[in-house]
Amino acid sequence: MAKKFQILVVDDEESITFLLKTELEELGGYEVDAALQGTEAINLLQSKIYDVALLDIKMPRVSGIDVLKFIHEHSPTTQVIMLTNVVDYKTAIETIKLGAYDFVSKPYDTDQLLATIGRALERRQLVIDKEVMRNELNRITGASGIIGESSALKSVVENARKVAGSETFVLIQGASGTGKELIAHLIHNESPRKDRPFVAVNCASIPDQLLESELFGHEKGSFTSAYSAKQGLVEVADGGTLFLDEVGDISPPTQAKLLRFLETGEFRRVGGTASMRVDVRVVSATNKDLQREVQEGRFREDLLYRLNVVSIQLPLLKDRKEDIPLLVEYFIRKKSKSKIKRIDPEALAMLSRYHWPGNVRELEHVIEGAVALSQGDTIGLQDLWINPALARQTSASAISGTENGSTELLSLEELEKIHIERALKKFSWNRAKTAQALGITTKTLYLKIKRYKLKSDDSIGNN
Repeated sequence: MAKKFQILVVDDEESITFLLKTELEELGGYEVDAALQGTEAINLLQSKIYDVALLDIKMPRVSGIDVLKFIHEHSPTTQVIMLTNVVDYKTAIETIKLGAYDFVSKPYDTDQLLATIGRALERRQLVIDKEVMRNELNRITGASGIIGESSALKSVVENARKVAGSETFVLIQGASGTGKELIAHLIHNESPRKDRPFVAVNCASIPDQLLESELFGHEKGSFTSAYSAKQGLVEVADGGTLFLDEVGDISPPTQAKLLRFLETGEFRRVGGTASMRVDVRVVSATNKDLQREVQEGRFREDLLYRLNVVSIQLPLLKDRKEDIPLLVEYFIRKKSKSKIKRIDPEALAMLSRYHWPGNVRELEHVIEGAVALSQGDTIGLQDLWINPALARQTSASAISGTENGSTELLSLEELEKIHIERALKKFSWNRAKTAQALGITTKTLYLKIKRYKLKSDDSIGNN
């Protein structure tokens, strides 16, 4: 069942709060808390994340404007609708400047109020999406990137779909480049939480001293550069799915705080004293052997047991080679800017024979390079630049003109010289474009041109 939207109603008239709470909860889809005073509302806001707050402007001691300022400072994704009398219109408009989403006059029209709440919820989702994109977390949506018909992949997808409908924590294990995040997206998109946020955190890419702040947020002044309060990603993901990628790289101190959060759903912002609670489903992933990490004292055993309620193991690309033709076709279409190229059967056969230590990610990069370097409408053996193991085979086969690639192997230096010279000719000796296609700096390219004494036939090598 989908999580209900959390609404906070704040008004010093008990009849108003009772009526609003009753009407909203009878509609279904809403869970409503009520407060008769501003101080009571602030206490609730410190322990729970609300989607929308309905605030009366005039209340004794702590006014609705005071509560609005608190929400703007401590829970910026919460959308605020001010409840106002007709004579308070000027004040209500001022609250918009302070961060309120909208205002509704009392006595309110039920249909108007519901429509305003609906728009406020939509705006909150837009704010969350913006936050997710700002952190470069919303990278791949949907399961459209799961390509393959092999039995190994079908088994993984089937298991992911089985567990998607539950609230069970899932640990996705697999080598780098096997598509762990795609499976996490699949689980989210086929779960009851699919309409709420999917927030991915790459635990390996965030410095350890910042990871706790990213996850749980921080209060203003909690450390040197904390100029304002910041919501953590667990708050952004409230109601949805939190994906902890490379969870095996989290340090022991942060592991302890993560375990407490997973056990209770409660957390404290860095520098804060109030405990807050959110409702998230956690899916994690790792390329490490966490059992070995536990044995060697780098990972908490109790955290492993909490994360690993259900385990999904992704196969290596070399163990599902029958999917390579489909993946190659998909990546060619994805990387082609205009006309879709075809791949030579010999080149495809070579790709199918290769052992792919970098898995699907390596294949994608190879195809991207081949699309950029190939001349004409066909990608051939000479366009495949992978790693030295395959480069020996592809270049020897392409240069000799043989079909089976069984000629004498070339040295790595010879292969590099041939490949760089071919790339330079492809881009008419434009060093900037050539370096970009090869994935090296222009300075590195210049040094290799000097080293291999490469020269342009028409003397245009000064680009």
